[in-house]
Amino acid sequence: MADDFGDRIAIDSIRDGHRIDLSADQAERKAIADRLGLLSLECLKAHVTLEREGSRVRASGRIGASLEQSCIATGDPVAEHIDEPFELVFIPEPAQSAPEQEIELGEADCDVAFYEGGAIDLGTAIADTLALAMNPYPRSAGADAALKEAGVLSESEAGPFAALAKLKRGE
Repeated sequence: MADDFGDRIAIDSIRDGHRIDLSADQAERKAIADRLGLLSLECLKAHVTLEREGSRVRASGRIGASLEQSCIATGDPVAEHIDEPFELVFIPEPAQSAPEQEIELGEADCDVAFYEGGAIDLGTAIADTLALAMNPYPRSAGADAALKEAGVLSESEAGPFAALAKLKRGE
């Protein structure tokens, strides 16, 4: 998705406190919506401040979006508005010493993005941040009824305490 949103920013052009305001145009929003499986992406904006320490770039700011996803039970459109702070660190792609080597990431590594060459792809990182901020299981108002009709038990009906309650009632 490197060409879907925003421009690549040359590392050498970044100065501490460098501020960037990104706003996805219609074609960029369509490409991101297609990639993320959204019904629509009406707005995607990000306000970012960049700080550079050698080859390491820290991006912090706020992401805002208005989108529609399909309900997991009914397929009906579910509107969602996102307005969240974020912080990312861009570091150079590590050298490949062993092609089959496993890499373990800790919690602090989850907001790290790698870059190649002398530029970061802030737009792709913002789109990935949007994907993580979205509700992974959107539910419409009719979701509970549709799930019940399909025979799916609710968490309270399927949990261990529900089983104990059935035993107590002699069922």
